[in-house]
Amino acid sequence: MVIRLFAHDAARPTRRRALRLRPGAWPGLAAAVWGLLFAVPSFAWAMGVTFGARTTVAPSLVKLADDRVAWFVAVLWVTGLLKIFGALIGIGLTHRRGRRIGRLLVFCGGGATVLLVWHGCLFVAHGALVEVGARSVAPDLAGLTRWYLCLWGPWFIVGGLAFAAATTRYVRRLDARGEVRLYGAVGALGALLLSLVSMITGIG
Repeated sequence: MVIRLFAHDAARPTRRRALRLRPGAWPGLAAAVWGLLFAVPSFAWAMGVTFGARTTVAPSLVKLADDRVAWFVAVLWVTGLLKIFGALIGIGLTHRRGRRIGRLLVFCGGGATVLLVWHGCLFVAHGALVEVGARSVAPDLAGLTRWYLCLWGPWFIVGGLAFAAATTRYVRRLDARGEVRLYGAVGALGALLLSLVSMITGIG
């Protein structure tokens, strides 16, 4: 009886330690939380709730949501689902996965990093140029530049850095680092090209 009791007590700390998340898991969880929080506005606006959007988003977009324009509502739903997918990517990067899934996670993580940081920096740069008078905007958009400078831009950058940290830690835990890094680089390059095309064509 005494021996069994001691053995049982000794096993308790091990179980408690097993429930704790490893330090390397936190960047992935941060990316997942970021994606979930960012999905809330998309779903809310898709359902017609534009509270908070009237002062932080372009009036033309708010009008599309208020008028329940079918294609724009569909875009909001798809955007929300993509953010949920991003949250799943973040969760996936918290632990080592199979070879194929690992490649996909690193590919998506690299792409998300570039897309988010790129757009965040564009928002911040545009807002800064407007604030210093180097660039002008329509009067009805003047108040929005500070939101993009102080809120949306930094928010995108924080999300991108979270995915960057999660992807980097995931790659470091693998043995075949060079091969996996290639998938991350391809994802990042593809996202960069997509961003450049979007900026040049004005689409997106």
